[in-house]
Amino acid sequence: MMILNFSFQFIVPKGKSVSNFSQYKIYRVISRAPVDVLWQKLSNLADVSWNPLFSKTNVPIGLIAKPGLIFQAVTRLTPIPIRLFVENVRPGKLLSIRIMALPGIEQKITYQMESTLRGTYITCTVTLKGWLSPFIWCMIHADCAKIVTELALAVEK
Repeated sequence: MMILNFSFQFIVPKGKSVSNFSQYKIYRVISRAPVDVLWQKLSNLADVSWNPLFSKTNVPIGLIAKPGLIFQAVTRLTPIPIRLFVENVRPGKLLSIRIMALPGIEQKITYQMESTLRGTYITCTVTLKGWLSPFIWCMIHADCAKIVTELALAVEK
């Protein structure tokens, strides 16, 4: 299931014109794996083998996500490291990461998990803001569509 929202604002404060792009997309998949196993895979920031956006991080093996943690990752698109900031963590339920790559773009990825009788729902919300967001979205949208599916497959193996 995918939900896409795109908005464009043209703001005119005191005679100046500023444009602001904002878009987000929600991806959701169901997994047979229990929440605890999914959470262990997701919160281990050193292991990004399942993530189609990142190839490696500078996080030591065994370090789990904690709010306020800043680390670097290398994307699969470029060899240039980018900085990531762990914004919010609710163990077994939510992980929110802000990506600080370029001026003019603000990106946030939020993972949520919900256990039901049918399995565990994994929801990933990708939010882009800033004047570069349409260009960046064109580059990463195919990989973003695979994030939750790859996480579910990595845990179920």
